[in-house]
Amino acid sequence: MSELTAAFAILGGLAFVLANIAIWSPRGLRVKMGALATAAVFLPATYMSLSEMLSRPKPVGSEWARRELAEATVIGSQMVEGQAIYVWLGIEGVEEPRAYTLPWDEKTARQLHGARRSAEASGTRVKMRNPFESSNDERKRIFYAAPQPPPPQKQRPVENPFVHQRSQANPDSSAN
Repeated sequence: MSELTAAFAILGGLAFVLANIAIWSPRGLRVKMGALATAAVFLPATYMSLSEMLSRPKPVGSEWARRELAEATVIGSQMVEGQAIYVWLGIEGVEEPRAYTLPWDEKTARQLHGARRSAEASGTRVKMRNPFESSNDERKRIFYAAPQPPPPQKQRPVENPFVHQRSQANPDSSAN
């Protein structure tokens, strides 16, 4: 179940409870009908607002569920000078990437740009350290190019002691 479906189900349940209270309360028919109409309009308005929020990047500061996340992969980014830095993050354990917005900061924008160039040159990805931490330490680097992975371990070929291998030094001598 997606987060949107869960949020809509909770809000729908709350609207149902409020509509029931309004219907069964000792009020006049006009008040009951008004409460029922309000509950009926509440559900589609809630769904439209939740689905509209899905298309917008979330401010990094409002991400409280993943506040302790140590690192995320930057899949894409866009900088709008003087306005915001938009990043599309791949988070471990979450299937789909998420869009976030950072407040505009020239130093952070330079870090992101430099990390993108370094990652492109080394063939790696850009990483974001502590993406949701609200740290005041401006000396920390937020964006960096991921280090290249180590090469795979060399494997020794399994030698069969019962097979004789000829030297390949003089291939013509074996033809005689």
